[in-house]
Amino acid sequence: MYNPLHPFLTIRDSVIQGKGIFAERDIPIDFNLGITHIYDDRFIHNYIRTPLGGFINYSNNPNCIKMPYKKDCLALFTIKNIKANEEITVEYTLYKITS
Repeated sequence: MYNPLHPFLTIRDSVIQGKGIFAERDIPIDFNLGITHIYDDRFIHNYIRTPLGGFINYSNNPNCIKMPYKKDCLALFTIKNIKANEEITVEYTLYKITS
């Protein structure tokens, strides 16, 4: 069965803005949380967001980063150890991808 989020991630109210993605358990550094964007030139900025990509909030001190993954995808990788109940965050790059 398809699940848009890892079983240890959840969407809930965020103090940053609206809804956000939260860890249900501790997550180690350099962990692939899943696909956030899929390349498609029919969409603005040439990417369509997945549910994971649609609920990530911004932080000046992010705990994750979007990186190229496989042929036409971007994935979310942890850049810090994340504690249970911590919000998953990135620094917005306006679709400029770190490689």
